[in-house]
Amino acid sequence: MTKHTMGSHPYMLGFEQLERLLERSAKSGNEGYPPFNIEQTSENSYRITLAVAGFADGDLSITLEDRQLVIRGRQRDDADGRVYLHRGIAARQFQRSFVLADGVEVGEAIMENGLLHVDLTRAAPETVVQTIKINKG
Repeated sequence: MTKHTMGSHPYMLGFEQLERLLERSAKSGNEGYPPFNIEQTSENSYRITLAVAGFADGDLSITLEDRQLVIRGRQRDDADGRVYLHRGIAARQFQRSFVLADGVEVGEAIMENGLLHVDLTRAAPETVVQTIKINKG
């Protein structure tokens, strides 16, 4: 019995890139920190919200790398001689990755009350009908 992957299935021509994206997304190292929400804000728009309490704007970076939205956070250690009796607020770095479909564009990013909002929009797909001429051989 031969095991077919999605990219090698005979009816799924040209989907090898999608399979690579799924593999890359699975290996992206997304653990449970920071927690996030993804919501659909309209028929063609979405919002990713990350809980980034304690991070300043300068501690965060948002990049788009080959259809992959990458959000990174790294807090600066500004203890300035502070003596903590208890330190329960973690100051650790993180990286969250989201694979975007073709046609999805990153809009603005807004920091509000310890939440980072990243807005996404998807262009409505064009319906294309093409007639293929049959030549005589």
